[in-house]
Amino acid sequence: MIISLPSGDFRAYLFDCDGTIADSMPLHYVAWKQALDEWDCVFPEDLFYDWGGRTVADIIASLNESQGLDMPVEAVARRREDLYRESLPQLTAVPGIEAHIEDGYERIPMAVVSGSTRDSVTASLTTLGLLDRFDVLVCAGDYAKAKPDPEGFLRAAEHLGVPPEECLVFEDTDMGIQAATAAGMASVRIPQPRQR
Repeated sequence: MIISLPSGDFRAYLFDCDGTIADSMPLHYVAWKQALDEWDCVFPEDLFYDWGGRTVADIIASLNESQGLDMPVEAVARRREDLYRESLPQLTAVPGIEAHIEDGYERIPMAVVSGSTRDSVTASLTTLGLLDRFDVLVCAGDYAKAKPDPEGFLRAAEHLGVPPEECLVFEDTDMGIQAATAAGMASVRIPQPRQR
């Protein structure tokens, strides 16, 4: 798969992780299903993809509210993460993305901006052998407002010392693209597994 970039002289690349670098969304969905089945909680696959970019805690809170449940957020999040970690040997990179990471490596600063925890992002990037390619990781807990708010992207640009308008964002979700646009950044849409 060839991922075309918009024209422009970009001085930094900002990548989402899950679904953008790591082809992890199918593995994450299986982990979500297994963890939530233990609480008789329903999480349709379409909703899972629609909510891409939201933090794990936010998703659990929304599922609790919509289904009248009282799942303990931290316990369910930890169980989901443990189940995902068990599937890491199956993880591969999103087709076509590694070429852009390697092209940018040591040429321009790069960051990961993710709604996942730092542990999860680090585990995925380590599995793929890409962790050392990134100068900055901005993960859940590093910012107050999740995508579609631009805070995570703006924070990454600030850490890299690059103005927002000179950053190019790689994203697979509507919320991520909205966050990039709100940050004043150009973006590239990475097709989700169902669209490839």
